[in-house]
Order: sequence, then structure tokens, then C-alpha cells
Amino acid sequence: MKYFFLSEGWAVARVWASDGLWQITAWRRQPDIQRMNICLVEQNELLWLYRVEEAVLTVEVKPTTPVIGSQTIGQVVLKRLMSAEQVIERLGTAETKCQLQNIHLVVQ
Repeated sequence: MKYFFLSEGWAVARVWASDGLWQITAWRRQPDIQRMNICLVEQNELLWLYRVEEAVLTVEVKPTTPVIGSQTIGQVVLKRLMSAEQVIERLGTAETKCQLQNIHLVVQ
């Protein structure tokens, strides 16, 4: 698996594999990209951790609500996805927040 952090308010657009742009008809499925329940907080900005399958080489991301006529970034291409070790190192050096869902408390 590979990983990347993505700011709140941004979403995955196009995805590339080793043979080029991800083609759903060729792969017969969407790429496996999942948002984890872990985020970093940096300068009051939430950066969510995403997990992607090994076949994914590059991910294009863009804001979910683009502002018309502004000078904001329109899209970003992530070419250097992180390994699990790099994610753990990053989490160890940052202010972290963990959102947990579906937790069942077991009392014995």
C-alpha cells in the first residue's frame, strides 16, 4: 500500500498507473483509494490520510468547491506517494488527531 495526506476540502480527480491514466474499462474497476480515520492538524488545517493500492503511481487532486475568479490552485499532481514507514514518521513528528468510528467498548 501507498499513502498520502490530503487537505480537507480537496478530492481525488485523475489517477495514473504504470501504463498511464487509470482506465476503468481496462482495469474493470475504480482504483482502490480510501480515506483513513486519521488526520494531522497543521496551522488549523486538517490533512486526512489516504491509502491507495500499490498499482497507483500518481494522483491528481483538486478542491471540491473551486472559487470562481480567484487565484487559488486549481489542481495538484502527487507524484511521490508515501510508504507506511514514512507515514508513521510523519505522524510521530506532528500534532495528530485521530477520529475513530464504530468503536465498541468491551467491559469484563
